[in-house]
Amino acid sequence: MYGIFMECWVDLKLYGGNGAILALLIISSIYLIASEKDLKKKILFGILPLMILAGFLLPITKIVYVAAFEDGKDTYYRIMWLIPTYVTIGYAATRALSRVKRDTVRRCLLPVILLIIVVTGSFVYTNQYMQRAENAYHIPQNVIDIVDEIAPAEGEPRVRAAFPSELVHFVRQYNTDILMPFGREMVVTQWDYYNAVYEAMEKPEVIDAKELVEATRQTKCTYIVMPDNRTIKGSLTDEGLTIRANIDGYTIYEDPQVEAFNG
Repeated sequence: MYGIFMECWVDLKLYGGNGAILALLIISSIYLIASEKDLKKKILFGILPLMILAGFLLPITKIVYVAAFEDGKDTYYRIMWLIPTYVTIGYAATRALSRVKRDTVRRCLLPVILLIIVVTGSFVYTNQYMQRAENAYHIPQNVIDIVDEIAPAEGEPRVRAAFPSELVHFVRQYNTDILMPFGREMVVTQWDYYNAVYEAMEKPEVIDAKELVEATRQTKCTYIVMPDNRTIKGSLTDEGLTIRANIDGYTIYEDPQVEAFNG
């Protein structure tokens, strides 16, 4: 149970980023529980967020969630989406300001509160994944082309593919039938767990073909999407993979040994 709790704790830290927003949420909820007179608002903005946070950390919650959903282990963090985080913080700040009687003090406090909310977040347009839209999906066109090449037909089982770190952020935004051995948690956050595919594919300057294929087969990857500018020791084709296609600087390798597992 302790191991599951630590997994939940890591998920919570990853979701909360630097922790400032979660801290503001907890403070806001406690304040609303103490000060809000309307029972419905007290429950929705005060009690419910704290209950979800506490429930999220309970091992039994994760056990039930994983048992109920096929990809529950990978999507458990979505329980946090149930919390009206910014509405709670905004409402608590507004309520606190409304209780200040002196108009001058209220006018001075407003920019201070807004500044606190701003500096505890991040400016979305400086994110490395923000770029000019190439299509209606607002994700890189090469991701769409690669996913269309390897995606299963309707009614067929989902496939697992190892993507390079610069693409993993977008893949499941476009098609959830593509599973991956590692996702954005390995790329944009400080992840504490070992992932063999990530270590073999992203960490070394020179990729060891044998080590990578051993890792992808262990995680049942049908495909490996490899940037053409990466240096590889050995050859993926010598390890039994075949070249499926080359799209916009990325070569798609298919592993026949894994195909039967997914089919």
